[in-house]
Amino acid sequence: MLKEILELNKIKIVSAVTLTTLLGFVMATGHFSTDAILPVLGIFILAGGSAALNQYQERGTDLLMERTKNRPIPSGRISEKQALIIIIFEVILGSTLLYLGSNFLGLQLGLLALLWYNGIYTPLKKKSAYAVIPGAFIGAIPPAVGWVAGGGLLSDPNILITAFFLFMWQIPHFWLLTLMHGKDYEQAGFPSISSRYSEIQLKRITFIWTLATAVSCFFIPVFDIVDSVSQKIIIGISTIALIAVFLKLFSNEEQGFAIKKYFIIINVFLLFVMISIFIDKVAN
Repeated sequence: MLKEILELNKIKIVSAVTLTTLLGFVMATGHFSTDAILPVLGIFILAGGSAALNQYQERGTDLLMERTKNRPIPSGRISEKQALIIIIFEVILGSTLLYLGSNFLGLQLGLLALLWYNGIYTPLKKKSAYAVIPGAFIGAIPPAVGWVAGGGLLSDPNILITAFFLFMWQIPHFWLLTLMHGKDYEQAGFPSISSRYSEIQLKRITFIWTLATAVSCFFIPVFDIVDSVSQKIIIGISTIALIAVFLKLFSNEEQGFAIKKYFIIINVFLLFVMISIFIDKVAN
């Protein structure tokens, strides 16, 4: 049953969300501490409840897609009733821990993320192929939760710039993910980006979103969100390398569109940036 619950909670995605929350906390405090346990655990459980609710909402369409038909609910490994019990329990427990570990603002931000993901992004996917853009706002919220839990002000430019970068990063991330599973989405009746544009257009749009993400990342060293010269250089080189790799999308030598390759690259890029910020804050 534990395996099914972890799958229902989309544990890989939730773990990434938790890391960005921890990032916000470390940015605010400049160190790791036990004070991070409650808010980070709260987000982990609340995000798991939100992911489970997403699967409950999409149980019908999940059954129609090859990629998702074996998920816990459509496969029958977890009943709808069991899923609802898990969702309610996790949302209440996660919200409680988040409130105890941060403050009312932290709780509000956490619930805003849930509302945005399940109340806006999830139903919007069925209506628009461009739902990835408003949906990207979700990525900006978890680091802000960690920031306020660490005592930071939400109006501080440091967290606003970092949250903006994570918002921008989410767009090509979601965009590439949607392209990877375009056929599945079409089969389930979702609007498909790949059916609206030619391959050349898709490549160029992907590059533009990635370039916008790279520009937003440059704000991190430029506005001294990292103090260490070495970490500024690492982020700068990583960002230039990202642009150079995605520039190949304009090359005639690039045969086809290796979507999965670019999806992996942009995820590795985020990991590099996050590690650089972590190292900078903890080392100083």
